[in-house]
Amino acid sequence: MSSSSHDDDKALFRQTVGRVRRIRADVLRPDHRPAPPARPLQPAPPASQMIEDSLQDPPDDPDLQPGDILSYARPGTSRQTVRRLRRGQYRIDAELDLHGLGLQEARQALLCFIREQQRRRMGCVRIIHGKGWRSGNQGPVLKPGVNHWLRQLDEVLAFASARPVDGGTGAVYVLLRANPN
Repeated sequence: MSSSSHDDDKALFRQTVGRVRRIRADVLRPDHRPAPPARPLQPAPPASQMIEDSLQDPPDDPDLQPGDILSYARPGTSRQTVRRLRRGQYRIDAELDLHGLGLQEARQALLCFIREQQRRRMGCVRIIHGKGWRSGNQGPVLKPGVNHWLRQLDEVLAFASARPVDGGTGAVYVLLRANPN
């Protein structure tokens, strides 16, 4: 670089920037107040307790039989969407099998599963709850629970009993809302 082009660059810089005053580090004063000291956080309730509290227990429903078809759609969900869900026309992105779990364990597993799948931006999942044939005289236990809990979750747009090849009335397809984040 020639000396004249270097001088031209310096002149152009000074013209663009204007007068510059050197700042001394020992004279700096902050323009804002320092942050207040951090307060200790209140201990959060255990995650399992938050999960327990977020979903209500299912009501006793003696009318719900092992072979009954489940179906639900939030207001505003199109008929075509529900029809496609019932026909199993959505790709199943993930599956949860609740067989062998107690009611409280199933509730925790279902809530964690639904929230994780929505966070992962999954669209349709299958939940296997079983038909309840082995529940004896009390009838299905998990099926009414799943039916009740899914209706309470904002993440759920719709659900419907699966096709026979996918578990029939012992499983549901669940369509999740798009993740807003």
